Amino acid sequence: MSPPPLRWRVHRLALRGYRRLPVSARRFLVRRAGPTFSAGSIVLIEAEDGRVLLIRQSYRRDWGLPGGLLARRESPQDAACREVREEVGLDVELTGPGRLVIDPVARRLDFVFRARLELSGPVPTVRPTSAEVVEVRWFKRDALPALQPETSTAMAALEGPEPGPVLAQRC
Repeated sequence: MSPPPLRWRVHRLALRGYRRLPVSARRFLVRRAGPTFSAGSIVLIEAEDGRVLLIRQSYRRDWGLPGGLLARRESPQDAACREVREEVGLDVELTGPGRLVIDPVARRLDFVFRARLELSGPVPTVRPTSAEVVEVRWFKRDALPALQPETSTAMAALEGPEPGPVLAQRC
């Protein structure tokens, strides 16, 4: 049997050195050398009559769901509630488990949640409370406007039967 190729021997030697590093140094190396993904939370807010709350952002043409990037060490659930409060000024309660949507092309992980309003009365008129949001409206499910691709994928993920992650479809 022939000896392993030189690149294998170098790789094994590097792995032995890696194993001896403290965990913090290993994490640092993996985060610097490995692929990076952004992580965000998206929230589907439904009114009792089935209408869905959508936003239009200043830097996007189509409509989307409230949401945004997770802050360092922030849970996806906390980010979801924070983003809704920042963008449309509502306090919501997340209902059920979230779904994870993985988009390897965009290198993005989206945690998608359903939410209900914490209200004791009619559904409020909602206004933007962030400079990035230019319009907020309630839409009936059968009369949705043009949606951002992430929003379409997020809504489909919440309707899907599988409890595991959803891979974003790209054609």
